Amino acid sequence: MSFPLLTATAALPALGAVATAAVPAARRTAAKWLALVVSLATLALAITVLVRFDPAGSRYQLTESHAWIKDFGVRYELGVDGIAVALIALTAVLIPFIILAGWHDADPLETGSRRWRPTQGFFALILAVEAMVVISFEATDVFLFYIFFEAMLIPMYFLIGGFGDRAHAQGEEAASTQRSYAAVKFLLYNLVGGLIMLAAVIGLYVVAGNFSLQQIAEARANGSLHMATSTERWLFLGFFFAFAVKAPLWPLHTWLPNAMQESTAPVAVLITAVVDKVGTFAMLRFCLQLFPQASKWATPVILVLALISIIYGALLAVGQRDIKRLVAYASISHFGFIVMGIFAMTSQGQSGATLYMVNHGISTAAWMLVAGFLISRRGSRLMTDYGGVQKVAPVLAGTFLIGGLATLSLPGLAPFVSEFLVLVGTFTRHPAIGIIATFGIVLAALYALVLYQRTMTGPVKPEVSAMPDLRVRELVVVAPLIALLIFLGVYPKPVTDIVNPAVKQTMSDVHKTDPKPSVEAAK
Repeated sequence: MSFPLLTATAALPALGAVATAAVPAARRTAAKWLALVVSLATLALAITVLVRFDPAGSRYQLTESHAWIKDFGVRYELGVDGIAVALIALTAVLIPFIILAGWHDADPLETGSRRWRPTQGFFALILAVEAMVVISFEATDVFLFYIFFEAMLIPMYFLIGGFGDRAHAQGEEAASTQRSYAAVKFLLYNLVGGLIMLAAVIGLYVVAGNFSLQQIAEARANGSLHMATSTERWLFLGFFFAFAVKAPLWPLHTWLPNAMQESTAPVAVLITAVVDKVGTFAMLRFCLQLFPQASKWATPVILVLALISIIYGALLAVGQRDIKRLVAYASISHFGFIVMGIFAMTSQGQSGATLYMVNHGISTAAWMLVAGFLISRRGSRLMTDYGGVQKVAPVLAGTFLIGGLATLSLPGLAPFVSEFLVLVGTFTRHPAIGIIATFGIVLAALYALVLYQRTMTGPVKPEVSAMPDLRVRELVVVAPLIALLIFLGVYPKPVTDIVNPAVKQTMSDVHKTDPKPSVEAAK
């Protein structure tokens, strides 16, 4: 029997979460180091998955399959394609940086009568989220996926509500109320989406008789499983609704700005760079593969929703005064690009969307974590409380600028390639949508550069005159992310080589081919 590599990649952070939570309260530093070591070991396993995956091989590799709940046809089935491998690698890369960035975020602190939760709990919850996200990318049994798709809400709820941002102008009592509100809103939105998906999962079992993604997809492809048009559309809508909430897609997005604003910067990165990717990933893996005809039927409406997300998110980002809310609305705009690329139904669009998931995770992590370092120094999230930071902390300002330039998709940085592919892929089939979406790039330049101008340039405000520059631990967090942004901006081939075969298979699932160019190339 071969080593269960996929199970190990998800089980290691889960076991690490239990071990970290069990560390005595007096040994907080030991808990931090344990969590960091576990995250690095998980990264090593993820790299092993990446190395062993053969892009030219079968669609799902490193598969595992064991009986679980026989009476209901539920199996413990895991397998990865190129898209899943890329996102598992992204998750495993980001978690050590999230842990390092949040090294002191859960340290005990007396503020009036309130005590912060134990430090061990903070890092244990991060590892628990990592385990659930990884197995969600690996699961090829629909019911198994659903369990962890929903289960990750619980640790995220406690991370938002129990370990929120300490930089709050309205006092600790008001801050606690706001955190509770953000955590409950996050939970309720996602629970509603999950309940609707549960009904669709049950409906799928009634129609197909099992939960195996591969068996259902094969049966649909060879004609042995037929779904009535109305049934397929209702099931598709049940799945898509849950994924659109998680993504988040307009108008189901309103939980994200609250959650990111009230979270610590590392938890905000965990939300938008890691957890939300499960939603867009699932659109590719489940919606298109299980319900190809319904996916094509819904494409015009979904493209309009994605376009609204792009423009609406960018416009609201321009008007923000809170740094974290600005990043949140920018992410809503970026997720609009990802969804647009998925449902453009072109290989360029879907390759770009997958690459965008990876690049957005890295760029948002870099931008948000540096913003968190900035906020922790000043104790405020408001742009108006800053000014002239680049004169007293040039390294902090420089890395913040690179993160902002990556967010606006500057050529030479990773997001440019993915955004370009999404726009080209969309334009070839839906030119009007592609043209309007380009305005999102203009608005991105506006909100990213205005944020930098208002916080980093101008006269030095007295409150920031003694602000220290990035420390060694913070440089260890930021420097590799900046390096990845530059490397993948110049040479994205390592990622595209992995994801392109999976994208071609997804295009085959929905029986779509790329449009032929209107003008033939000269021979």
